[in-house]
Amino acid sequence: MSEDRLDLDDFGDLIERPDGGVRRDAEERRLRTGLARGALGRLDEIGEWLAAAQGRVPVAPVERPRMVVFAGDHGLAELGVSGRPAGSAHTLVRSALDGSSPGAVLARRAGVPMRIVDMSLDCDPAELPAEVTRHRVRRSSGRADVEDALSAEEAERAFRVGMAVADEEADAGTDLVVLGDLSVGGTTAAGILIGALCGTDASVVTGRGGTGIDDLVWMRKCAAIRDGLRRARPVLGDQLRLLAAVGGADLTAATGFLLQSAVRRTPVILDGVVSAACAMVAQRVAFRAPDWWLAGQASGEPGQAKALDRMALTPLLDHGVTVGEGTGGLLALPLVQAAAALAAELPADTPAQAPDPAPADVA
Repeated sequence: MSEDRLDLDDFGDLIERPDGGVRRDAEERRLRTGLARGALGRLDEIGEWLAAAQGRVPVAPVERPRMVVFAGDHGLAELGVSGRPAGSAHTLVRSALDGSSPGAVLARRAGVPMRIVDMSLDCDPAELPAEVTRHRVRRSSGRADVEDALSAEEAERAFRVGMAVADEEADAGTDLVVLGDLSVGGTTAAGILIGALCGTDASVVTGRGGTGIDDLVWMRKCAAIRDGLRRARPVLGDQLRLLAAVGGADLTAATGFLLQSAVRRTPVILDGVVSAACAMVAQRVAFRAPDWWLAGQASGEPGQAKALDRMALTPLLDHGVTVGEGTGGLLALPLVQAAAALAAELPADTPAQAPDPAPADVA
């Protein structure tokens, strides 16, 4: 892709599907383990998917996973759509850096390094480490119900940051990414994107978010998504303009990250409604991109369910975890690592099983 010109159409040519021939080889190897068909359930499917993504049989164990979290504040939070005050996402980032947030606890337990990328936090950059803030595009995204969340230039910068982070992870040898988000107002922006791309009304995609909002706040959130949808629909044909209009810097960067990860053949586990929204936008850019992603969990957010259904992604877990930060993806990671270990280490020295016989005709 050209360094001086960002053309999203290039992703359609650059992104290929995981190797189908390798996937068939992995399936054939699995049949030679002597275990009955279906005995490992979805673990077989995950192992074969990983083999195709890696382009090798047997699959290599997942040994260098990484959690990447894009962080930002959204002007929409000024409307009282969240259980947290507007402009307070930096406190969530500080908790994660201090190791006291749910995502940080799970990442530490799993031995997964966590990388936080500040795209639009509403705080003085000096309050956070330089490696967190160095990619910041602006201080909070605009109020997407009445104005663009980003300028065109800011949207391109944010998208390129996501691409650059994906390249850095691939170059560092990261073999699987858990994608997370830390924001205040981010699930409202995600609802606008999903509602626009699915052609649904605001009430269909408005959830309670990670803070468990009450009915009054839910109604304000629904109204904000409704107003955002009016601004999103006219630019549905241009995904970068759509992200600039209603997505915000963090969601724009995550979309660029997902697409460039697919270019670099890096598998990604999605978390909740925010990553699902970004994935839907990325799918509009390159229809083969979802073949590189797993849905880690069903959060219970209606917008996430709509998005995953549209992308034909079935969640690995269903625990209703809505706190964001990649927690649902981290919970699914051991399942993916188990599938890789089984596919890599089970001996395959039994003749391949013959296909199940067709049922005999009944007179």
